[in-house]
Amino acid sequence: MGEGHGMKRMKDPRHTLLLVDDETTNLQVLRHTLQSDYRLLFAKDGQTALDLVRSDRPDLILLDIMMPGLSGYEVCKALKQDPCTTAIPVIFVTALSEAANERQGLDLGAVDYISKPFNPHIVQARVRTHLSLVQAREVRETRLQIVQCLSTAAEFKDNETGLHVIRMSHYARILALAVGYSERAADDLLHAAPMHDVGKIGIPDAILRKPGRLTEEEWMIMRQHTVIGARIIGNHPSGLLRMAATIALNHHEKWDGSGYPNALAGEAIPHMARIVALVDVFDALTSGRPYKPAWSVEEAQALIRCESGKHFDPELATAFMDHIPDILRIREHWADAGENADAPARGNSHPSDAGA
Repeated sequence: MGEGHGMKRMKDPRHTLLLVDDETTNLQVLRHTLQSDYRLLFAKDGQTALDLVRSDRPDLILLDIMMPGLSGYEVCKALKQDPCTTAIPVIFVTALSEAANERQGLDLGAVDYISKPFNPHIVQARVRTHLSLVQAREVRETRLQIVQCLSTAAEFKDNETGLHVIRMSHYARILALAVGYSERAADDLLHAAPMHDVGKIGIPDAILRKPGRLTEEEWMIMRQHTVIGARIIGNHPSGLLRMAATIALNHHEKWDGSGYPNALAGEAIPHMARIVALVDVFDALTSGRPYKPAWSVEEAQALIRCESGKHFDPELATAFMDHIPDILRIREHWADAGENADAPARGNSHPSDAGA
């Protein structure tokens, strides 16, 4: 039993809650508590609840445990096993108060417990809290989608493969964890790193796709991709997009101050940009391109050792070498089609060229 589907849902901008309880009195209490702020759906048994979830996708579910037919535990388990519904937060509303009951529900994926008899203020507060977490997750997912779309747009302009972006992003995560980043911060870096060259969207194709070496004038234009990238991403007070903008602007700075666009040196270079600078060069050097053969892993490692303290942060260079087995597992998993990883170095490639 619901309040409607289709056009009515489109006209009601409020969050939708599904209230599930086999006792009509309990549903009425919840209705009076929540109806002024939310669009409400009602179910008196587990199967009806699952049907409503699949047809109307509520934003949050208040779920009784002891019901005829499917119990609340069984309903929650079914929801969490379905990729389409696993993200919907479930709050158990129950007279069961034993710690073991709470633990069982939380182990199944519920986010909270509310005990009967209801305290309206507690119900309202818990619902607000968990809906705010849903909104925060949705904002984060939206920002991540924006980052991914812009990264894809940059790939269409560049002559590198999308696998380069995937590999170097995973390398960046490995290196970040190795030097003390939290899992959350390392994951943010994983998602922000693909944006490092988004500014190449603004570089003329005649320069970007030139098969030979660039003239000094062309290099001046090419180097502007860092500034262009930061401008495309924009100014953000915090979070994933701020990290992406910082990386885009600074990933060609060098530890000794000889990089661009601002000739920053040492600790003045944002740490995340130092990570991306190293992994970007490593993957560029060890990847074959129409205009150059791939360097061997050993040759790339030798160059990183040589450039430690010059191009690269020495601490990061050491940590990278310590985690080469993890790096190589990523490289093998995301190898370019037909890549010859052991091809000898030829020509005059240099890290400045590799990460252009």
